[in-house]
Amino acid sequence: MATETISASPPKVSRLNGAQHKLWLNIFMFIVIAHWAEHIAQAIQLWVLGWPPKQALGVIGVLYPPAFTSEWMHYGYALLMLIGLIALRKGFTGTSRTWWNISLGIQVWHHFEHLLLLVQAQTGWHLADRPVPTSILQLFAPRVELHLFYNAVVFVPMVIAVVRHMRPSPAERSAMLCTCALPARA
Repeated sequence: MATETISASPPKVSRLNGAQHKLWLNIFMFIVIAHWAEHIAQAIQLWVLGWPPKQALGVIGVLYPPAFTSEWMHYGYALLMLIGLIALRKGFTGTSRTWWNISLGIQVWHHFEHLLLLVQAQTGWHLADRPVPTSILQLFAPRVELHLFYNAVVFVPMVIAVVRHMRPSPAERSAMLCTCALPARA
């Protein structure tokens, strides 16, 4: 019986969290920061410029209002965040993985809230008989403020994770499969 040598390329997840981790992490963080910029623009429109909520749509929403009002767009971003946090997770080690996991856990809930909003938008059924799609925590806080809060509590541990990932301890550095770490300090 002849033995076959099977040479397969490593799975995409391995490359994603190995040689390509830095590239994909940078792309992911660019998307996250661009999303933050939209929330900050909306906050400035509301609280600095005094625009009415129906006009304070962020930059993209002002240029193309259906993008802001689409639950599909909001859900798509929440799903993209969840996928990015899961897909890039294995590239993190030690304390950076702990912080990344915290961000991931919070995003699971944030994603659920957006899924609930999407279902309501698609079915016409609204939580607590509200006139518009409403998330669970939106029963207690206005939507704009709530989403600023959600994005902050996902973003802060994510940034801590990235900083710790770029500045790992010697033990964490030896366990890393990627090239994200900055040169070790003398």
